[in-house]
Amino acid sequence: MPNPTRREFLVETASCARHLALAAAFTPALARAAWARRTVGPVVAAEPFGRLEAIGANVWALISTPLGGDFTTVSNGGIIAGKDGVLVYEGLTRPAGAKWLAERAKDLTGKWPTHALVSHYHGDHVNGIAGYGDGGPMPKLHLTANTWERSDKNQPADEARSRALGSAIMLDPTSETKLDLGGRTVRVIPHAGHTASDVVVLLDDPPILFGGDLIWNGMFPNYMDCVPTLLAKTVRGLRGPAELLYVPGHGALGKQSDLDRYVSVLDEVERAVRDAKSKGLTAAAGAAAYKLPATLGEWTLFNPSFMETAFAAWYKELGG
Repeated sequence: MPNPTRREFLVETASCARHLALAAAFTPALARAAWARRTVGPVVAAEPFGRLEAIGANVWALISTPLGGDFTTVSNGGIIAGKDGVLVYEGLTRPAGAKWLAERAKDLTGKWPTHALVSHYHGDHVNGIAGYGDGGPMPKLHLTANTWERSDKNQPADEARSRALGSAIMLDPTSETKLDLGGRTVRVIPHAGHTASDVVVLLDDPPILFGGDLIWNGMFPNYMDCVPTLLAKTVRGLRGPAELLYVPGHGALGKQSDLDRYVSVLDEVERAVRDAKSKGLTAAAGAAAYKLPATLGEWTLFNPSFMETAFAAWYKELGG
């Protein structure tokens, strides 16, 4: 189902997925193709909606490519395997996407996923969660209480999603949780900034960070539910050693230079907002007159209204 129905699109308007649905229409074909080709590890599976890259021993990153118009997954995700367990990261947009990732986990590791983790409550990260129970037992689902509460609260009813969320294990929202997969420990670390419920996954060997929507690469970040100063502070705190590989919530895999460029984008938006505010402009007027400088490289800006979302988040925090 490469194109969303009207109902599906309305569901997705409450999440990051709205940005990406419009991106398919507004992004030039050459830019879409370039993003789709930018790989770091060997591609072990590929579909129109995304690809699975091997990025370490028994670690794979799902890089979604929705700019072509297929919204089966939308957000990035991943598979992390140990001797005893297999973790799938993110619930994705549609059950078909989660089922596909679970099947790839079974193909690659010989095991159906035993654990699942959702980074935050936006629909493109949680709406497909029931798909992990289609074809095998539902994995142990881990998320914060805030994610659990808001996954259903802010979206149209979905019986399958609600049923899957019903058995979730709540993560500690203030301290690190360690998941033992057998010979491999997954560190789940709570943060905030993109939403109040963000969690990231950190592996020490190999050094890999699954950053959820705290990190974007080549795609302009979604400021809906964002506290801009907290986002910038959190992102700076995620910077690790030079060899750390970043799996963003959206966009291609990144290294330290990519994270630094993303921080520059966040700083530039703040500068532009403060300048517009000092001139007495409204958030809408400031956003309409602004464009990211070319020196920051190519960032998919889906529609002028999404820059306005960023300006509005800043205006809300600054007052006025």
